[in-house]
Amino acid sequence: MMTSILKASMAGMALAALATAASAGGTLRLDEVAVGGPDPAKAADYSDSSLIFNVYDTLILPRQGGPGHVPHLAESWEGEGTSFTFNLRPDVSFHSGNPLTADDVVFSFERTVGLGQGLSYLFGLVDSVEAIDADTVRFNLAQPNAPFVASLVRLPIVDKKLVMENLGDGEGDMKDWGQAFLSANGAGTGAYIVKSHNPQEETVMLRNDNYFLGVPEKAPDTVRLRYGLEAATVRTLIAQGEHDISSQWLPPEVKKALADDGMQLLTESGTGAFYFKMNTTRAPLDDVHCRMALSNVFDYGSVLKLIAITDTVSGGSPSTGAIPVGMFGANPADEVLVRDIEAAKAHLAACRYDPAEFTVEISWIAEVPLEERLALLMQANLAEIGVNSTIQKVPWALFTEMVSKPENTPNLSQIFVTAVTGDPDTLLYGMYHSTSAGTWQSPEYLNDAEVDSLLDAGRTGASESDRQEAYAALNARLMDLTASIYGFDRQSVFAASPRVSVPALSDPAMAFGLDGMGFAFRLMEIE
Repeated sequence: MMTSILKASMAGMALAALATAASAGGTLRLDEVAVGGPDPAKAADYSDSSLIFNVYDTLILPRQGGPGHVPHLAESWEGEGTSFTFNLRPDVSFHSGNPLTADDVVFSFERTVGLGQGLSYLFGLVDSVEAIDADTVRFNLAQPNAPFVASLVRLPIVDKKLVMENLGDGEGDMKDWGQAFLSANGAGTGAYIVKSHNPQEETVMLRNDNYFLGVPEKAPDTVRLRYGLEAATVRTLIAQGEHDISSQWLPPEVKKALADDGMQLLTESGTGAFYFKMNTTRAPLDDVHCRMALSNVFDYGSVLKLIAITDTVSGGSPSTGAIPVGMFGANPADEVLVRDIEAAKAHLAACRYDPAEFTVEISWIAEVPLEERLALLMQANLAEIGVNSTIQKVPWALFTEMVSKPENTPNLSQIFVTAVTGDPDTLLYGMYHSTSAGTWQSPEYLNDAEVDSLLDAGRTGASESDRQEAYAALNARLMDLTASIYGFDRQSVFAASPRVSVPALSDPAMAFGLDGMGFAFRLMEIE
């Protein structure tokens, strides 16, 4: 017990030494709907990313203002096919003061795969990772994998020595892999350090003045990421100067009102979309004609009006198909999806189920109020062709449990999904490959051999043209199967105080092209 107390005391002194306050930066206050988790091996959603991208670093980063990737913890890399070698920077230390080595990279990979949570599936084709020497690490793949380098933006590097000193109860040599410790503490090299984490309230982070790239003077000294604030509360706090950046889930009219009051609207162009997911295993949506009836009756024009914030800023753009515009395989931007009531009626007539004898269940996520309006729009659209429906408000935690079994999964589920690495593989594989069924991304329970084959081809394509061909064919096949309704290509919009400058969310030349990366606090300025 005394050893634990001593370690905690020493850790506290280390934090104080690393995170000395610089008067220029001030405190940044922002909020998220879902609770962010500080364990990098479990991070999967937007709120997690807001923490992980600041507390931890990765071998590479997305290139700002354009496609591709640039070195980060790795100063260079080389490789193709099944072998990739990374040369580490020699000047990086963890928050603990321990130097970064290749062993930390190996350990981070083994911990991620060993826990098997979060985004660990991205590394399923990695056979092994080996430390060639203290500054060189090699990844060996089972087969060529085109998205591999992009996937490394989701492998945060943890401090092996610190984690090994804080293993909790568990079986085997690695016990709990440090889960208890990392559920409340950081073990990264990042520009910000976890001071405290209260999942019921907020996470507090302090700037790391020993960061290897430096932290600009006007960057925040302290960051308070708050959880679960009501929209009315956020609006009041921002208007009173007591909050700085809202979550993207603030209702459009609240963002508009704040903009009218002089607040700025920050945007992050997404690599994803909004979907109505159709459970293909339950009647009546196990019939493709019923699914196509719903897809054709949906009012794609009205949904764009619902997500508009001002005349120039919107939460999305028109969908052209199963793959968002700008990604491999997407249809051209001018081939937008449109409503066709006559086609909807014809498909409904071809469906083997009588619409008078079924009711479609429509769910919406309780923490995302916008989805209630989209559910009501869908309900009104269905009524126009004689289809009855019910609407169910479902908390996120319950939804993820419900969709783990097809019989409990609603007929229609509303989900925002993004490519977690910026590559289409991480948008589409987790939604439509048969092995992904039963996750929150894949409540369709789609099981189609051609889809699986095309997804695999997208992973193994030797060139960009090969991948374009595979994803274009996948787009066409998904549209034929109509397992989802593609509502719109998403764009995240945040209301923010004028005292905050966020170039990565306001200047396309500074944008990262990866959801959440725009919230790199070291790149922000506080007046």
